[in-house]
Amino acid sequence: MVPLEIIFALSQPEGGQGNSLYSLAPIVLIIVIFYFLLIRPQQKRQKEHQGMINELKKGDNVITAGGIHGTVTGVADNVATVEIANNTRIKVTKSSIAAVKKEGQPISS
Repeated sequence: MVPLEIIFALSQPEGGQGNSLYSLAPIVLIIVIFYFLLIRPQQKRQKEHQGMINELKKGDNVITAGGIHGTVTGVADNVATVEIANNTRIKVTKSSIAAVKKEGQPISS
């Protein structure tokens, strides 16, 4: 009776390099799919959000990540002052501003 290890070794093609390349193909395919479906769109959203933050100016109607609606009354390096009611102003980090609402635009996140 021939041991199982010898039968397995004889059934493998010479060198064995062809099989290892085929076994890597699904992993590479999964990485490519993750890049195009998850990583790339997230990078695009981050770039758009950073552009919105950089263009923030006095008078913009904004919505913070916490859901607070207000009007920007001042902009500093990393901080924006937002008026949320008459004579009620809060300072928020610019990165916590989720959206800038344009005139006539419905409220959405």
